[in-house]
Amino acid sequence: QVQLVESGGGLVQAGGSLRLSCAVSGRTFSNYAMAWFRQAPGKEREFVAASSGNSANTLYANSVKGRFTIASDDAKHTMYLQMNRLNVEETTVYYCAGGPGGCPSSRAVQYPDWGQGTQVTVSS
Repeated sequence: QVQLVESGGGLVQAGGSLRLSCAVSGRTFSNYAMAWFRQAPGKEREFVAASSGNSANTLYANSVKGRFTIASDDAKHTMYLQMNRLNVEETTVYYCAGGPGGCPSSRAVQYPDWGQGTQVTVSS
């Protein structure tokens, strides 16, 4: 059974940085795409970034390009999301997701495996 566990959320000032982690158990990154989404209360889930299992291919939402970086460490079975220059509007719960196939996608339906989410709060 695949399990994804996020960590690294917290409180940061606007303009600051956070690094989220997603620990994966139950499978390797081989042929397994992973992604980050975020969802605020009452809003639809929003794509943030995605990566092939070996990080050779990545995909970013326009709103985070140049500020966020997705990467994975196979040896640690962990995926990361480095978030820089955060703004207040990015306060929400961030989720990691994974799915077979290896190709990064912005579509949530491509990912059957989900973590429980980690809260990111950006203060002004």
